[in-house]
Amino acid sequence: MPDTVVIDIRMRGAKSSNGVDDDSVSSSKKNSHKPKYSRFTQQDLPACKPILTPGLVIASFTTVAVVFLPLGLASLFASESVVEIVDRYDKDCIPGTHSNLPLEYIQNSKSNKICTRNLIVPKLMKSPVYVYYQLDNFYQNHRRYVRSRSDKQLQSKASENDVSNCKPEDLVDGKPIVPCGLVAWSLFNDTYNFKVENKALEVNKKDIAWRSDKERKFGSDVYPINFQAGSLIGGGSLNSSIPLSEQEDLMVWMRTAALSTFRKLYGRIETDLQANDVIEVQIQNNYNSYGYGGKKS
Repeated sequence: MPDTVVIDIRMRGAKSSNGVDDDSVSSSKKNSHKPKYSRFTQQDLPACKPILTPGLVIASFTTVAVVFLPLGLASLFASESVVEIVDRYDKDCIPGTHSNLPLEYIQNSKSNKICTRNLIVPKLMKSPVYVYYQLDNFYQNHRRYVRSRSDKQLQSKASENDVSNCKPEDLVDGKPIVPCGLVAWSLFNDTYNFKVENKALEVNKKDIAWRSDKERKFGSDVYPINFQAGSLIGGGSLNSSIPLSEQEDLMVWMRTAALSTFRKLYGRIETDLQANDVIEVQIQNNYNSYGYGGKKS
């Protein structure tokens, strides 16, 4: 019996036995975004798959311990050798007559703000002894506070009128404030004087700011103008005859802190302090931390 030949003739638009248009199948194959096969796309490249045997794990941890144990001990020894004295003074520097009205006391320009504290040195403190001030519950990282400044104005006298981001501390009687913004306006202004056995200890306030701030961020031709001249006084004032590039207290303050509790460098005492020395600290308690429930140390 001769072989039977079956010829399948389909018209355009015909459908296969499963009801799918043959043309659509072919066109979908042409328009497919499927990448061409490669060992890379199919993650079929040779790979190292180590078997974590007990011996390998123990050897790895031993190696890490040998490397990092001396580093940890050195860090611990360095930390233990640091001598630190912390004294919170915001409450104790309020007179008894104003103990229930601290805000009234700090806002009264006629009240005596001088406060004396005595600190005992627990161990030998070799020079330089770094003096910091610490504020608690002060959110320098608040978005509106951080943005309330003009970096262009700080860098160049030519940008003196660039105060668009500085509201409400941008203008006084239509004239720009330099430096403008809430960050500069709230400059910390408590001061500290130190004595040991009635001998004054000089506090060196040079080179307390970052070198990059002095050389790049604060211009040598920019001088304070109309600063703290508005109706509402914030923190400290600035010497209008000294350029911003030399006002390091301002530079330290304007490098905003990431957390609500922070320390900033006030200066250095370049004299050794002996164990059991009694340091007399005379504080000018000017900064208003009482209005927002803050602490000062």
